[in-house]
Amino acid sequence: MKKPSEGVDPPVEVAKDVAVTGNAEKKAEKAPSAKPKPKRPFGKTVVRWLTRLSIVALVLAAVFVVAFLLVVRHYEADLPSVTDLRTYHPPQVTRVLAKDGTLLAELFHERRTVVSVKELPPHVKLAVLAAEDAGFYEHEGINYLGIARAMVVNLRAGRTRQGGSTITQQVVKNLLLDSERTYARKIREALLARRLEEELGKDQILELYLNHIYLGHGRYGIEEASRDLFGKSAKDMSIAEAAMLGGLPAGPELFNPRHDPQKALTRRSFVLGQMLKKGFLTEAQYIAAKDEPIRLAPMVEAKPELAPEAVRIAQKMLQELEPERAARGGFTITTTIDPELQAQARKSVTDALLAYDKRHNLVGPLKPPPPEKAKDPKKKPVSPKDAVFDGTPTFESHKVYVGIVTGADDASGTLFVNVGATPGVVKLADYTRYNPLHLAPGVFAPPGVHVRVTLLSAPPAAGGPVPLRLELGPESAMVALDVRTRNVLALVGNYEAVANGLDRATQSKRQPGSTFKPLVYSYALHTHQFTPATMVDVTPQVFGNGYRPANYEGWKGKDPLRLREALANSVNIAAVKVIDEVGPSGVVDWAHALGISSTLKPDLSLALGSYEVLPIELVDAYATFAAGGTYAPTVIVTRITGPDGKDVELRAQVPPRRVLEETEAYLITNMMMSVVDHGTAVRAKELKRPVAGKTGTSNDAKDTWFCGFSTDIAAVVWVGYDDAKPLGAAETGGMTALPAWVSFMKAAHQGRAATEFPRPAGIVEKSIDTHTGKLAYPDDPDVMNEVFLPGTEPTDTSPVLTPDGGVVDPSIAGDGGALAPPEDDPQ
Repeated sequence: MKKPSEGVDPPVEVAKDVAVTGNAEKKAEKAPSAKPKPKRPFGKTVVRWLTRLSIVALVLAAVFVVAFLLVVRHYEADLPSVTDLRTYHPPQVTRVLAKDGTLLAELFHERRTVVSVKELPPHVKLAVLAAEDAGFYEHEGINYLGIARAMVVNLRAGRTRQGGSTITQQVVKNLLLDSERTYARKIREALLARRLEEELGKDQILELYLNHIYLGHGRYGIEEASRDLFGKSAKDMSIAEAAMLGGLPAGPELFNPRHDPQKALTRRSFVLGQMLKKGFLTEAQYIAAKDEPIRLAPMVEAKPELAPEAVRIAQKMLQELEPERAARGGFTITTTIDPELQAQARKSVTDALLAYDKRHNLVGPLKPPPPEKAKDPKKKPVSPKDAVFDGTPTFESHKVYVGIVTGADDASGTLFVNVGATPGVVKLADYTRYNPLHLAPGVFAPPGVHVRVTLLSAPPAAGGPVPLRLELGPESAMVALDVRTRNVLALVGNYEAVANGLDRATQSKRQPGSTFKPLVYSYALHTHQFTPATMVDVTPQVFGNGYRPANYEGWKGKDPLRLREALANSVNIAAVKVIDEVGPSGVVDWAHALGISSTLKPDLSLALGSYEVLPIELVDAYATFAAGGTYAPTVIVTRITGPDGKDVELRAQVPPRRVLEETEAYLITNMMMSVVDHGTAVRAKELKRPVAGKTGTSNDAKDTWFCGFSTDIAAVVWVGYDDAKPLGAAETGGMTALPAWVSFMKAAHQGRAATEFPRPAGIVEKSIDTHTGKLAYPDDPDVMNEVFLPGTEPTDTSPVLTPDGGVVDPSIAGDGGALAPPEDDPQ
């Protein structure tokens, strides 16, 4: 194949062009030579190029401005509003205090206490500025040199390593943006910083920064950091302390003096140097601050285990009064709790429960039950509360099951327990109450041991063991009141002392048993139908609707008893006899007036405490007796101060009201003193001071109580299982609850003079015969002084009793009057 240039004629058009071009070249050779064009002046050339460059620059500038505006518009499209920061309220700490200021709890999402920048002295603010942004009050929110320097560093590093942010930018980053280090975020940050500077003043921006920034050790804001490190408010910091704190934002944990004092000193020296360099300090101030030693305050932590029950009540009250602001915190709640008495109350309850555990062999090592034998028809059947659970358990709050130990893992410290068909696991380290010797799980409870447990969560859907809680022993509650103010001095609702645990003092209603009898007898006195000397039939009998009460707590006598002795010995039939005569409906109204708000029904069993009440209700009713007959509601919170420093208005309390006359209150108090003197609570005599009270034991000893008072303090103790498992035949109020009451009252009255219950005017005192309740006859060997309400004292003289049980008319006894035969012994 031939190439195009070989043997191929060129196109006609090309040939013509070549010809024309050739002729032109020939003509040019013949023409005379042309004159050269004159050169353009240099200045004009420069001007022309400058003009061209200016036009290009203007075009580029216009393009840049348009691009910049487009970028700004792009990033401005979804920027958050800075206007909200005018009313920004950061989350703060809510503090719950005891009555003496002891910190009971700190409630917070972020541990922060807001302080006004106006309250801070200049050196505190200047220390922060010297460390973070010395030109804060001069720039308009953006440090351009700092940004340029940071960009150079970042470009050299190939990644984002340095910021260059002003305080304004940091506020924007912390409050409005995330902390991601990207150029896009920096652009948004710069835009918002300019907006923020236009919206707020410098002091406002600085205040946001000082209150929001994290400063280590779980503290947010300058006020919390100052309290933590130096034990003082930020406004009271010295120059050296301010410099040390001002250096923390660069490394809150790194430069924290509690973690590394030497690094903290180095950082403080740098900040002080910056303050001197910027003219924020004089030379003398600098030298003095540089040489000041670090003085850290002891770490003060809240005592959440001291009174979690009172903290819960305080928190609930705050939420009810301030439903919108409560979650943001910043409140200070002052309670009535006395820290020393609270600690003693918890110790008394704990000691009583541990004593019970020991009596009933609930402390490890636990033993498996003996092998089953042939059923003995005379043997009492196993209580349903003690029977091993068979089936699939369901998660219910405080639902107790009996499971069987199947094994243990000593390495992990766990017990394996089958609850019916569901395997479970117990973390034994959480139950030192039952394992005080810290035995290994396999030694503490070998396989086959029966244990009472509750489910801590629902069984997992995917199978596997469910976490369990040991419930081997009973629980307890105690409430102590100031008799005069009804302030709650101590409140214990559980053994564990955990936040949000079940508070049995204010949340669990239980049968009060015989502790309800003083309410019945006080009403009987009030009606004038009975006196302390009234004789009451205590023989077994059938009352209306076939009700047949029995006498418990060991009373076996059949002779009629004076009302005082019936109360002292807690004779049930006497209490039912009294309520039958005065009317149950009147007792219900009377109990409500005394402070019982729980539901009560007007039947005869009410006399024996068959209807459930809260421990705090019962002690308030007793405090009404101690206060001379005036009822007032209990008080736990006395003051709530808001984050703005203003007091929150508390709900109006029910005003005090008189329920009993002073004489009536004195009589029932005096009768309850006999319970201590020679009745079911003689153990309380060791207090060696006048006290009054009453034991209580419900059916099958499911609940045991003691409630009583001195002239100053009223207190109640309850002991029982949450699922009403019987405590045991030998357990009574005097055995189980009274020891805790005595222990507490002994400590509570330490250093207080023993005072008698004041005797009001109008009380009538008479000498009576102890066997008949009538006026004593001359030389009566069985005589006592008894107190009466005016007009209720006896007027008849007791007959003389002969050694063989006969009686003689005292008016003729000296003349050898006729003897009357003894009465038949009533059955």
